[in-house]
Amino acid sequence: MRTHNARHGLHAALREHVASGKPITRLEALVFFGVANLPDSIASLRDEGWLIDKRTVSFARAVKRINEHTVFRAPEDLPIRDIQLTEYQASF
Repeated sequence: MRTHNARHGLHAALREHVASGKPITRLEALVFFGVANLPDSIASLRDEGWLIDKRTVSFARAVKRINEHTVFRAPEDLPIRDIQLTEYQASF
């Protein structure tokens, strides 16, 4: 039961983030909220009627946003400007 409550809390925090209009990538969802499968969470929000847009952004963009709140360092040899992530954002 405790695992369910903890998981519910993680998804509630993610929901609050998305409701605020801020974009999120899978990397940010994992780092900030411990949500490992962001596409499933986004699908659940869409099933509830949320309008969620998606676009492709660079890994570097996600790292820059993460570093506004914490320190995240990608390996030096990782081409973070070339790696692409899907970014989701609520559409109002």
